[in-house]
Amino acid sequence: MAPPTLSEWACLGVLYPSPAHGFAVAARLAPSADVGRVWSVSRPLTYRSLDQLSARGYIAATGHEPGIAGGNRTILSATRLGRARFRTWMADATPHLRDLRSELLLKLVLGPLCGIDLAPMLRDQQVRVTQIAAGLQRDIEVGGAVDLVTLWRLESSRAALRFLDQVGSGSASSRIPTASRFRS
Repeated sequence: MAPPTLSEWACLGVLYPSPAHGFAVAARLAPSADVGRVWSVSRPLTYRSLDQLSARGYIAATGHEPGIAGGNRTILSATRLGRARFRTWMADATPHLRDLRSELLLKLVLGPLCGIDLAPMLRDQQVRVTQIAAGLQRDIEVGGAVDLVTLWRLESSRAALRFLDQVGSGSASSRIPTASRFRS
């Protein structure tokens, strides 16, 4: 089975702190909702992601409650396995520069909601982006002619480092959810 998608991680992150029904998960992933501002997921894709998480054993039905328009809503909870896998994913720095906007930002939103300290992951992320930036800088210095894609990646890595510095120093807006400063 392929690794979970960001949509699946987002659904699991919504269920991690407390059980909910699928409609409530979908509401948190709507474009204007707290998690959906970073990674929005349509209602049908939310239900598909929940099905995938169930097939993996990461979530399970734990009860039912009456629905508004009739029928019962199934209450879903993260399983012990799902919670462990989620914590492992949250602890891993995002490997590719191109995924920082989506994956890292999703982790920054989900971490405080789930009570997960992001400081160790953020330290690792800063090291990883610093290494990427240094490699790109070397490529430019050694290669002579500047490749536009390399230049773009270098500038993106520099912007990411500035962002990580602000998140780690606490100087960023208080709406950036980080559990603690990550400088050692």
